[in-house]
Amino acid sequence: MAKRTAPGSPVQLGRLTMPANRLSEKELADALEKRVGIRISRTGLLNEALTHASAREASGADYQRLEFLGDRVLGIVIAEMLYKAFPEAPEGELSVRLNALVNGDTLAEVARELDLDALVNIGSEMRAIAPRKRVNLLADIMEALIAVIYLEHGLEQARDFIHAHWTARSRQPAAARQDAKTALQEWAHQAAGNTPRYTVVSREGPDHEPVFTVEVTIEGFPGGHGTGRSKREAEQAAASFVLQREGVWQKQAHSS
Repeated sequence: MAKRTAPGSPVQLGRLTMPANRLSEKELADALEKRVGIRISRTGLLNEALTHASAREASGADYQRLEFLGDRVLGIVIAEMLYKAFPEAPEGELSVRLNALVNGDTLAEVARELDLDALVNIGSEMRAIAPRKRVNLLADIMEALIAVIYLEHGLEQARDFIHAHWTARSRQPAAARQDAKTALQEWAHQAAGNTPRYTVVSREGPDHEPVFTVEVTIEGFPGGHGTGRSKREAEQAAASFVLQREGVWQKQAHSS
């Protein structure tokens, strides 16, 4: 890719920004190295990881294949981390911790901490992107970047990167908190004598980037809604919303 002039002020997209002029591949590599301390020589691959499908025509590729790989690398490293860190924990607790650490909100949180949103290449139609889709986009970018680190430097470097940004999170009390759907079901049986019911209200977006909205209802109580990249994630979000609203769970603070 031919080097372009330095970017101007970024266009603000809520929590997502887009450079006024697209960075060259070398500039992207330089910017990423400053953020994460890792040099990527395969700059075309890095450009692919930071490109959304809406900008694919201009760049020729997007992050979807890398996201697929990065998701698997993240999953195995986090599973290994938890297996070693919590030798007495049963499988159920390990699963709860794993789900909390690899969900879209956590991935997007790490991406924001690294200021990756300022490097994302998106099409103009994405400038009005909804908050939930911003989270999904940053989560996908985070997984794609993990794949690039893995392909460039191998599993050890990818493991080091993941440990640097996920180990502290894995020790937080909320990481071991009971699965939201399970907790809501137990509470609903005690408080209302019945079982929560989940209904998919909407499914938006393309097949590769869906956003589900789910409503949970409990007889005698107001309903609650949640969104997510999968039906399961949306159900968990809806259950968590009701648990927090009813004071069963304390609302968790998230990094901005």
